[in-house]
Amino acid sequence: MLALANHLGHPRLGMAISRKSVKRAVKRNLIKRQLRESFRLQQAIIGPFDVVVLARPGVDTLSRHELREQIDECWLKIAKKCVPSL
Repeated sequence: MLALANHLGHPRLGMAISRKSVKRAVKRNLIKRQLRESFRLQQAIIGPFDVVVLARPGVDTLSRHELREQIDECWLKIAKKCVPSL
């Protein structure tokens, strides 16, 4: 995940889930749905950042539960490391 502060006052999400890193469309769509839902629930802790999620090869081998745990951990890391400088 990449994060950059924005001046909009709310977070935005971008996703780069390529066919090269996740072969099957069903799995790519599952990953995107999990990302969107987790982002929706964690917006309050993320803060005003533009976040881009890049899928790495091997992410399609994770179960739904493992995927969701890793996504939630990433949101927490972003919230701790990225303090908006206004």
